[in-house]
Amino acid sequence: MLTLTLALAKGRIFDETLPLLAAAGIKPAEDPETSRKLIIASNLPEVRFIIVRASDVPTYVEHGAADLGVAGKDILLEHGGEGLYQPVDLGIGRCTMVVAAKRGFDYQGAIQRGARMKVATKYVKTARPRWWVWPRPSSIWSAAETRSKPTIWSQSKISCRSARGSSSIPQRSSSSAKPCSRCSIRSPRRRKEALVAEFRRLDSSAPDFAATLARLTASNTAQDEAIDTSVANIVADVRMRGDAAVLEYTALFDRVKASSVATLEILAPELAAAFDSLDRDTRDALVAASGRIREFHEHQRGKSASSWEMLDADGTRMGQQVNPLERVGLYVPGGKAAYPSSVLMNAIPGKVAGVAEIIMVVPTPGGARNPLVLAAAHLAGVTRAFAIGGAQAVAALAYGTATIPAVDKIVGPGNAYVAAAKRRVFGAVGIDMIAGPSEILIIADASANPEWVAMDLFAQAEHDEMAQAILLTPDAALLDAVAESMARELPTMPRKHIIAASIAKRGALVRVRDLVEACHIANTVSPEHLELAVADPEPLFGRIKNAGAIFIGHYSSEALGDYCAGPNHVLPTAKSARFSSALGVYDFQKRTSVIEVSRKGARTLGRIAAILARGEGLPAHAASAEHRLRG
Repeated sequence: MLTLTLALAKGRIFDETLPLLAAAGIKPAEDPETSRKLIIASNLPEVRFIIVRASDVPTYVEHGAADLGVAGKDILLEHGGEGLYQPVDLGIGRCTMVVAAKRGFDYQGAIQRGARMKVATKYVKTARPRWWVWPRPSSIWSAAETRSKPTIWSQSKISCRSARGSSSIPQRSSSSAKPCSRCSIRSPRRRKEALVAEFRRLDSSAPDFAATLARLTASNTAQDEAIDTSVANIVADVRMRGDAAVLEYTALFDRVKASSVATLEILAPELAAAFDSLDRDTRDALVAASGRIREFHEHQRGKSASSWEMLDADGTRMGQQVNPLERVGLYVPGGKAAYPSSVLMNAIPGKVAGVAEIIMVVPTPGGARNPLVLAAAHLAGVTRAFAIGGAQAVAALAYGTATIPAVDKIVGPGNAYVAAAKRRVFGAVGIDMIAGPSEILIIADASANPEWVAMDLFAQAEHDEMAQAILLTPDAALLDAVAESMARELPTMPRKHIIAASIAKRGALVRVRDLVEACHIANTVSPEHLELAVADPEPLFGRIKNAGAIFIGHYSSEALGDYCAGPNHVLPTAKSARFSSALGVYDFQKRTSVIEVSRKGARTLGRIAAILARGEGLPAHAASAEHRLRG
C-alpha cells in the first residue's frame, strides 16, 4: 500500500489547515499539540503526518521525506527549492519585517557619520523587495553568510523583528513581535584594522576586569526548547517502536532508505578494507597515534584503576573491586567531516579498560561512509558499527532494539540533538559528559614566539564560532606582536570566517600584572586546554589547579594533544574542569566496595552502628547490627 506523507507545522498554519483536511476526510489520529511523536498517523491507513517546524516543511518535501506540505507563502518564497510548486494560496502565514533600534543606539547619527547598513536575515528574498528603512541597505545577506563575515561588524547592532498576519510594513516594532533576524552597522575602516580591533584587549588592573572576564567566559548551558521537544519525541518513539522508528528517522534525516537495521550494520570486513585502502602516510599516522594513545591509557590503568584491599587489625577485610563495563556505545559525528581522532580517543581507553563490546554509531548522510573513520574503528577494536546517527542512534543505544544491543554507557561528541538525547537517556545509561565549545587559555611571557601563540589561538578558534581563545601575559610587547601576527595570518586561514567569529565573540588578549596573577585567573576560568608558553614553566605548573589538560613549554602545542600525544582529548569544558576530568580508563570501569567483617570486628562495629542507627531513627538497622553481637 502506498502511503501519502504530509508535512505540517504546529501553530496557526496547522490550525487553519485542519478544517481543509477534515473536508477531504483526513484527520490526525491524535492531537499534534500534545503528541510527543514526530510522525503521526491519520484516520486513513494510507495517510500520515510529519509535524516539523514551519521553515522545514519545504525541505522535507524537496528531499522526499514528505510528499506534500503546507507552509506559509513567505517560507515557500524564501526556500525556492527545485521541484516545489504552490497549487493554492491559503492566505495565511504572511510575515513582514520591521527594524527596532537597540535602546540608546544613535542610528541616525551612525548613518550621518557615513556608516553603511547591512542587513542579516533568515528571509533574504522576502526582505529585499519590502525593506523600508532609510537609507536602503547597501546589501542584504542571509544569516549564514553574516556568520561567516562577522569581523566587519562594529559592536553596535540593530535587531529585526517579524510581525505575523500583517499585509503592510509597520513603522515600528510591536511588543508582540518575535525576533527573526539580525542587522549591524559597518564602520568605514579598513578590514585588517577591524580584525585586530575585534580581538578585544583587556587589562587585569582595570576596575571592571573581573566582571568583564566573567561575562566573556560565561557558559551558556540553556537548552533549546524546540530541540529538546523534538529529541524527546524521537527518543520516546525509538524506545517504543525500536528498529522501525530507527529506519524511519534514518530515511528522514540521513536520506538513507534501508529494508532493515541489519543492512545498516558496517561489518568488520568493511572496516578492515577501509584501513587497507588508506594511503601509506595516513595509515602510518593513524597507527602511530593509536599506539601512543593506547600506551598512555595502559599506564593509566596500571596506576589508578586497579582492585585493592586492606586488612584491619581485627581481621576485617576491606577493599575495592574494579570491573570493566560490559558494553559501551560510541557516537561518532558524521557527514562531510571525518573524526578518526574521536574514534581513537573514545574507543581505545574502553578497550584498555577491558570493555567486552564497543558499539559504534555514525551517521552517513546520503549513504556516504567515511573510510578514515571506519579505518580508525578497525584499528581501535570497535566490536560492531552501525550507519545511523542523531537522537535516534542515542536512543537505540540506550534502550536497545531488535538489532542494536542496549549499552551500559554512551560516549562521544555530537551536535545539539545528540547532546539533548544524551541528557534525556542519562539514568537509563551512563554518559561521558555534555561537551561545550572548545577552549584554550595561554599563559605566556616574553620568551614566547608570537606567531606560535597566534596560531595556537587560531587552532582552537577554528573549531566553532563559540570556541574561546584567551592569552594572558604581563608583556605588552608580546600582546602587540601576537595581535600583529593574527592580523597578518588570519586572511590566509581556510577557516578564517569561523576563526574571526570566535575571536570577535569570546576571544581576548589580556595584560596581567605578573605570571602568578595569570595562574589565578586561569584557575578562575578553568579552561579545557591550558598552555604554559613561558621560559620556566615548572613553578607555574604547581599553581594550576583547574584545567582539563596542561601543555608545558613552548613546544607543547595543544594540537598535538588533539591527535597523537597520548593523553585523551575528551576534556571538560565550560568551567567543569573545577570538578571533572579528562576521559580515561576509569570512565569505562565500575568500582565495587568489598567488605568482609570478622566475628571480632562485628562486635566492635555492631555497637557503633547500633548507636548511630537509633540516632537516625532506624531501629531495624540497629537490630541487624546487634544480632551479630550475640553470634
